[in-house]
Amino acid sequence: MNIIEIISEAMSFVFMQRAMIVGIFIGVISSILGAFLVLKKYSLIGDGLAHVSFATVALALALGLSPLLVSLPIVTFASILIMKLNEKASLNGDASIGLVSSFSIALGVIIASKSKGFNIDINSYLFGSILAIDRVDSYLSVIMSIAMIIIVLVFYQDLFAVTFDEEFSKVSGINTKAINYVLSILTSITIVLGMRVLGTLLISSLIIFPTISSMQIANSFKSLLITGICIAVFSMIVGLISSYILNIPSGPSIVITNTIVFAVFYVIGKLIKR
Repeated sequence: MNIIEIISEAMSFVFMQRAMIVGIFIGVISSILGAFLVLKKYSLIGDGLAHVSFATVALALALGLSPLLVSLPIVTFASILIMKLNEKASLNGDASIGLVSSFSIALGVIIASKSKGFNIDINSYLFGSILAIDRVDSYLSVIMSIAMIIIVLVFYQDLFAVTFDEEFSKVSGINTKAINYVLSILTSITIVLGMRVLGTLLISSLIIFPTISSMQIANSFKSLLITGICIAVFSMIVGLISSYILNIPSGPSIVITNTIVFAVFYVIGKLIKR
């Protein structure tokens, strides 16, 4: 059986079609947000919120509820809390993220150990699983991804200004606090939506990798965005198909693909500079 036949076989399954559709939408919005977060040196918020999502998944599974519906409000609240700690407690971004994420991991481990431990459900959320995406999750993920892309387009100019010069943006009359909250909340929603495909431990990589790969060759912010989107979609497709072929969790497969793409773009960037 050649590679074309294997891919055709993989895409004949409903679970694979759902994973691919959700993954592509998540990849697009993650790469867009990643461009703003990486340039603002705030990309670690994705990792911190991913740790929070682990605690919410453990809580949802212990209570027999939908992890997606439980995680969305709690992780969004955590993103707001991080911003509040930055403002009120005189903590910088890294410190507030570390505080919230450390507490969340500890809480998640306690909840999991007091319920039924780290079972197969927890593992699928930790490392991602193309089998774990049901119809309701896929519809919700696509709808919310489209909504977030529209929000980014509406606030694009303000997000762009705040990313490159927050102080000047504030003087220019832009509500920088509100824009930062919008970016933080959008990131939290993306983390929750993507945890079924990449897992809570790896979802933050989808925010970082496409952008840093794109930065190796991009010469403008728009080219950074477009290249990042292409990288994210390519890595998602190749990673999911590789996950099916090799029978491995989807999260690690997608991250390894992103890592290879980064290495290739790094070399290309060096050659271009020469």
